[in-house]
Amino acid sequence: MKKNDSKDQSLKKQANMKSCLQPMPKVLVSCRGLDGENNVLAVGYCSNCSFNPPMVMVGIVPSRYSYKMIKESGAFVVNLVEKEYKEVFDYLGSHSKRDGDKLEDMNVKLTEGIRVNAPLLKDCPVNIECTVVDSIVTGSHEMFVGKIEYVHAASELVGDDGNIDFSKISFL
Repeated sequence: MKKNDSKDQSLKKQANMKSCLQPMPKVLVSCRGLDGENNVLAVGYCSNCSFNPPMVMVGIVPSRYSYKMIKESGAFVVNLVEKEYKEVFDYLGSHSKRDGDKLEDMNVKLTEGIRVNAPLLKDCPVNIECTVVDSIVTGSHEMFVGKIEYVHAASELVGDDGNIDFSKISFL
């Protein structure tokens, strides 16, 4: 180690390890149970995990109401959230469907997926339909790896090349 390197390190101190990778995307994951019941939950752990085939992963705590739905159905939808949806996001993230119909409480508009048996959130600009292909328990969460089956995006976001222009989304 060079003399200057040790001096630079002295300017740093140990930080908390929990959720130290920031910013994390604010997403809502929608799902459907085998009995046809729909639910939506806020998810803090979500990321791309494969380019080919395209896959994402979402982390769900096993005690969450939606966990069993995703585990049994093998499907979920990642819904990207804009700032205008903050009140709904906060409510869905702080209330459990165990305690009442939070989707009705917030007038959440759902529509059907094309490839998976899970609902999409109409008011979100991008919806990513996924089929669970694997999962791994990482501690507090089970990371569900979802193969992307279909991506819905507001038409004004999609360029001639089919790519989404994420700079046009005002993310939460």
